[in-house]
Amino acid sequence: MTQEQKEYYQYRLLEIIPGFLTWVTLLGIIIISLVKPLLGIYIIIIFDVYWVLRVTYLAIFILISWFRYRKTIKTNWWEYLQTNHPEWKDYTHLVFLPTAGEPFEVVDRTFENLAKLKYDQKKIIVILGGEARLVNNFQPTADKIKAKYQNIFQEVIITLHPDNLVGELRGKGANLYHMGHEVKKYVDSHGFDYKKLIVSAFDVDTITSDNYFACLTYKFLSHPDPYHTSFQPLAFYHNNVWGSDPFTRVVANSTTFWLLTDLARPDRLFTFSSHSMSWQALIDVGFWQNNIVTEDSRIFLQCLLKYDGHYQTEAMYATVSMNSPYVGPFWRSMVNQYKQMRRWAWGVEHFPYMVWQFSKNKKIPFKKKFIYVWNQTEGVYSWATAPLIILILGHLPLYMAQVYNLSTALAQNTPLILERLMRFGLVGLFMIAVMSTLILPPFPEKTWSGKKIYNYALIVLQWFTFPITMIIFGSIPAVDAQDQDEKRQVVAEERQHGESTAWPWIWQTRDS
Repeated sequence: MTQEQKEYYQYRLLEIIPGFLTWVTLLGIIIISLVKPLLGIYIIIIFDVYWVLRVTYLAIFILISWFRYRKTIKTNWWEYLQTNHPEWKDYTHLVFLPTAGEPFEVVDRTFENLAKLKYDQKKIIVILGGEARLVNNFQPTADKIKAKYQNIFQEVIITLHPDNLVGELRGKGANLYHMGHEVKKYVDSHGFDYKKLIVSAFDVDTITSDNYFACLTYKFLSHPDPYHTSFQPLAFYHNNVWGSDPFTRVVANSTTFWLLTDLARPDRLFTFSSHSMSWQALIDVGFWQNNIVTEDSRIFLQCLLKYDGHYQTEAMYATVSMNSPYVGPFWRSMVNQYKQMRRWAWGVEHFPYMVWQFSKNKKIPFKKKFIYVWNQTEGVYSWATAPLIILILGHLPLYMAQVYNLSTALAQNTPLILERLMRFGLVGLFMIAVMSTLILPPFPEKTWSGKKIYNYALIVLQWFTFPITMIIFGSIPAVDAQDQDEKRQVVAEERQHGESTAWPWIWQTRDS
């Protein structure tokens, strides 16, 4: 066996670990419940107590982030920036908007939002990136956008990502990678100072708060080390919230509140979805990775490794809002929601990358490596297992105890114990339900006249679907993503080369 083959199997072993841990846990609980139901009851009680304590712990961070968010939205960042940092005029924003066939109305809404922000639009360059395979749809949209907004912004740059490039995984990351290289040509030809360019990578449906760029610029100029820092906003999925179904809204709000917990904990904060950073850092790491699904969070790891651990993500609490996967027909929306959650769950691909790269970089402190690997591992593990254990598998040992006629005090009292634990957990759920109504955009009176009270009531009542939602759109897509990691690699290679060989893809991901 060659050294390359040995390393390949070593890396594949790392890729298997997250899914292996998940299945060992789920199958282990089933087996223990069937063979030793009393032991299973002990395990379930301990697990549920742990999660009640953890939810309480996370609720504290939600409240911390909540008050910071409320303070942020009440601040006039545009006025604050001009007063405290007159040098803001020396900096230019590069806004990346990759597309994948979105209609003109979606793109136009995003540009219209950017054109109305409390900021000098002449300090903003917007890059609209299309896909060559969708050029017939993209080009008319791009032409209309450029004609409409060219004189509003400093520049509107249009790029077209070629299809079927060797080594790429078709998706947002590959488009961003191409956009970055095209923008570099523009930046170099116009003599921009790399250190005075601030990058924001958005989904094309992203609507920012009116103070977003003022807040970002202030944070950037006030930070002691902005060139080794990414800036993470708070993500909402409110663009189509009033027309979407309860399941989609619960998943969207759950994502927002998960991000709220991480924003208050900088030691575990990665970039996610929309994010901002310095152009200099982006150049140093060679742009976003073009052969993975979750390039939005991988860019943070690229920087962390490039700068030997001297990189961080800073919470900024300014908001961005995007569309939820709701598309009208119920089942199509459910399929879209499932695919979105599975795509996010493919963040499990960071685990082998982190372990492999951290083992080669001796300059990053071991403690920092351990914290990031632990947070990543525990995060994907809990995502896949916790809802299934708490809501389904946790009842199996109780059922088997009845089958075996085990009339111990523990078996008889466990249902009462679990019920009380669940009631305690409902307090946190009620807090989130109330907060979710406070962050909603204004109700569209013209569209749904006379339905305001009904819709607000539905927003609160929708949280009764939380248990089933966390299983269908939480655990199952997470397990699916962990199981399909190898399949995804093979499909990527087949798409690029017409053959089934995962090795080159793995090498590029591993060594990027």
